[in-house]
Amino acid sequence: MGTVLSFSPTASKGAVLDDGNGINNNEGTVKRQSMLVSALVWTKSVAASSKKKSAKKVSPDPPASQVSNNQVEHLNQENHKKSQQSESEPKVKAPLAVPVPTVPTQSLQPSQTTAVTILSIKKQPSRLSVLSPRRVIIQASTGELLRCLGDFLCRRCYKLKELSSGEVVLWFRNVDRTLLIQGWQDHGFITPANLVFVYLLCKDIVTEDIDSASELHGTFLSCLYLAYSYMGNEISYPLKPFVIEANEDVFWDTALTIIDKMSAKMLQLNSDPHFFTEVFQDLKEEGDRDNSVDR
Repeated sequence: MGTVLSFSPTASKGAVLDDGNGINNNEGTVKRQSMLVSALVWTKSVAASSKKKSAKKVSPDPPASQVSNNQVEHLNQENHKKSQQSESEPKVKAPLAVPVPTVPTQSLQPSQTTAVTILSIKKQPSRLSVLSPRRVIIQASTGELLRCLGDFLCRRCYKLKELSSGEVVLWFRNVDRTLLIQGWQDHGFITPANLVFVYLLCKDIVTEDIDSASELHGTFLSCLYLAYSYMGNEISYPLKPFVIEANEDVFWDTALTIIDKMSAKMLQLNSDPHFFTEVFQDLKEEGDRDNSVDR
């Protein structure tokens, strides 16, 4: 079984059938052919059995594609069953959460009960109304607010009989014009927002005890200096347009008093829009009052 067989081409066809003496030997030929056939059959059977063993050892499990297909089919069947069950079951809607209105304990007729319920639902405040109050829009021009500021000072300093709102407006415009001409600012300072800031300072600083126009002029210029320094677009402003003979000696004392007393409100005016709206509305209402009432 372990014999090595080799073949070589011959010169003629008869050499395979004849022996060395040229005589035909049928028996030797038959034996050689039977041995050759048996050897080939044995080698084929051995090779086939070895392939089967190696295949069993290498891949004992079924292929992954077959397993994945089976799992997908199984999941599809389960999902199909669940969908059929959900369709067959009746759908029950959950009740919506509705706010229950407060109804008085008195006995009412059916029609009265409905009316009270509707009114109580309408009166319930919403969350948006608590978080964001109703916006109030107030419109006023710069000239109108200047006149309102002058009317307020004339009403507050009632001892100054000859003082007019136009004179107060002139004090303000002279300072703003001087700063523009000298190049200390590129744009005018007189705007509605800045007028509200000036009104906030004057409302708490200017008192009824002022009995001379020069004293009021000096106090008003001190308030203007802090308003320009706090609300103006420039880094610094000159002191000369804000100082006159009446407040030359007490200018810085007045300025420090205003800072100590009004710092919190000045910050609140810029940070709280509701407070700004209140001050704005107060300033506008100053022009609607009659000067003769306080005088």
